[in-house]
Amino acid sequence: MPIDIHPTAIVSPKAELADSVKIGPYCTIGDAAVLGAGTTLISHVVLDGNITLGNNCTVYPFACLGTPPQDIKYNQEPTKVRIGDNNIFREYVTIHRATIHGEGQTTVIGNNNYLMAYCHVGHDCAIGNNVFMANGATLGGHVQVFDRAVIGGIVAVHQFTRIGAYAMLGGFSGIGQDLPPYTMASGARASLYGLNAIGLKRNGFSDETIAVLKKAYRILFRDKLTLKDALEKVKNELPSIPELAVLTEFIETNKRGICR
Repeated sequence: MPIDIHPTAIVSPKAELADSVKIGPYCTIGDAAVLGAGTTLISHVVLDGNITLGNNCTVYPFACLGTPPQDIKYNQEPTKVRIGDNNIFREYVTIHRATIHGEGQTTVIGNNNYLMAYCHVGHDCAIGNNVFMANGATLGGHVQVFDRAVIGGIVAVHQFTRIGAYAMLGGFSGIGQDLPPYTMASGARASLYGLNAIGLKRNGFSDETIAVLKKAYRILFRDKLTLKDALEKVKNELPSIPELAVLTEFIETNKRGICR
């Protein structure tokens, strides 16, 4: 299918547009933008800086992607935003390009993610695949969100914090320490509230795997052991399954502390 550009849109002749791209009214597309096949910008969308959108993404009105980072040290360095395939960005989503101090100098978003209205992804963030962010969820700079995490509405995630795979962070929460994979947390200073068992079942985890993870959760976060001792007990007493290895490695590599 041919490229479809509304006559009111401002599209740089240097931008790279694949087949079947649709650019709606009053969009502004910068020189270094690259849009994959089937991607649609509905209207009033701004793509700025060195930004790539993959195939079949949909961007709703007034979203601004690739604009400069909110970092007073930023001095117009040529940093990037890289976005994968099949992502949906609802109204007023903002995604900032990286700084020279981040990993690869690139803000990265994977595939099949859904960011609802007013979500913000700060500079140097890395979001995996199949992540869901509800209205008004905000990621500070250098945040990592792993695959299939769910972040509730009006949530603030402190810079350099990690949100583990299949974790769920409840609405109206603030978090400044790493949220372990497979768990649930909530609160103004978020605390753990158990294993995300329903989410794990919905994602095809077996009852046996969930049972092992529940035992690990109890040892790590309920048995009043030091984190070092709890990790040793988990490794020595529970079956060695890949999901448990993901959990223990995530905890062992934390730098900001673990939400408990």
